[in-house]
Amino acid sequence: MARSPRSITREQRRTPLAVTVSAWVAPLLVLTGFAFVACVPVLIALIGALARARDRVVKAAATVLAVTYAIPFVIWQTRPDGAPSLSKDIHPGFIGLIVAASAALLLTLHGVRRR
Repeated sequence: MARSPRSITREQRRTPLAVTVSAWVAPLLVLTGFAFVACVPVLIALIGALARARDRVVKAAATVLAVTYAIPFVIWQTRPDGAPSLSKDIHPGFIGLIVAASAALLLTLHGVRRR
């Protein structure tokens, strides 16, 4: 018998709701031009998944999201001729990778909840 989302208690939830919300917000911020601010939900998703998730796949997906965000962030910080904002300096390929990594995290979270 399938449970409705309201019938799942906090103790039964395997990962915090903040991880799921952060996985939705991070690519939205990157796509709308607030890539620097996206570091907050990426960190929330990473810390929440590593600290509270029981499934290794969720932890791995959150780590992949953090790494795909960290690469352009570090490049932007270390380049002497970088743009004034991360949104202007980030390569579109990295935007696609961040969106894909976030989608993978959301799919793994959904798969864990269905089990």
